[in-house]
Amino acid sequence: MDTYLFAIVLILIASLFQGSFGLGMKYIAPLKWEAWWIVHATVAMVIFPLLWAFLVVPNLFGVIAQAPTNEIISGATLGFGWGIGGIMFGVSVGYIGMSLTYGIVMGLCSIAGALIPMFLKYDSINPASIPYILIGLVLLAIAVIVVTIAGLKRDKLLAKQGIEIEGIKKGAAFKKGLLIASASGILSAMLAVGFDNTSKIGEIAEKAGALQRNTALARWVVVLAGAYVMNLGYSLFLLIKNKSFNSFKTPQMGKALKWSVIAGLLWFAALGTYGQGVALMGEIGTMIAWPMMLGISLIISNIWAYRAGEWKNAVKPFQTLLLGIGIIIVATCVLAYSNTLA
Repeated sequence: MDTYLFAIVLILIASLFQGSFGLGMKYIAPLKWEAWWIVHATVAMVIFPLLWAFLVVPNLFGVIAQAPTNEIISGATLGFGWGIGGIMFGVSVGYIGMSLTYGIVMGLCSIAGALIPMFLKYDSINPASIPYILIGLVLLAIAVIVVTIAGLKRDKLLAKQGIEIEGIKKGAAFKKGLLIASASGILSAMLAVGFDNTSKIGEIAEKAGALQRNTALARWVVVLAGAYVMNLGYSLFLLIKNKSFNSFKTPQMGKALKWSVIAGLLWFAALGTYGQGVALMGEIGTMIAWPMMLGISLIISNIWAYRAGEWKNAVKPFQTLLLGIGIIIVATCVLAYSNTLA
């Protein structure tokens, strides 16, 4: 298979994982949020990434030990910043639901995560690609607005009908959820920027014998170390503050724990596969693959949201959502084409 086509396939697979992991957040009860999250974060940011990296990167810790100090620090620091956004993502799902959270967070995150690396590497980008990258990002921005409007229309319509959707607040709490999701989207872009800033680690991993696409796994270990510090610290803080350690003794908590692990596996399956695709795409891989993955994952997440009943009895808002999804598909095609000009 052609290398670029294989990279696109990897991004599509990553999008499937990314669009599905949030489903687990609807099954937190009867555990407290912080108890559920600490298990999820440990699986997603430590256990799975390390196991995968050990399998495909020879002498993993030796590779990291040889890495430039500035890449270790910047990668982990940006991962820490993403950790704040990741926590906000989990919180916002409880306020405005999975569909709208994905729409806002993934949209803003995809745009910021592509623009920042573009500005940092502007001189190395083929000028012919730039207009198509910008057009693709503008289309994604429009799609985010359309999806958000669809969610607001749905909430207003269902409120008039006196229908409540599990996990979606109303009034001031709903507006608070929108703000949290927006902040999460911007901060979450730091994950892509952190990964983009660890290219030397990938080069060292390849020299150590790792396949080009697998060098991404060594890079993720560094970035997610910072992310885990943030997530672990916040979860422990809440466990102590709320005295919720006993949550782990809650009867019938097995289903919630199962979903915390499944969500963790899906989350890093997305990042690991995405990283492989980026490694194959070359210098501007992040600018193309990041918005592509998040845009397509938004479609996947809305399929799950539809099946969960979040768009039941809201025909016109759902039609607006479909318009937004159509724009995402066009934007993805434009971005994919831009990389063929690199």
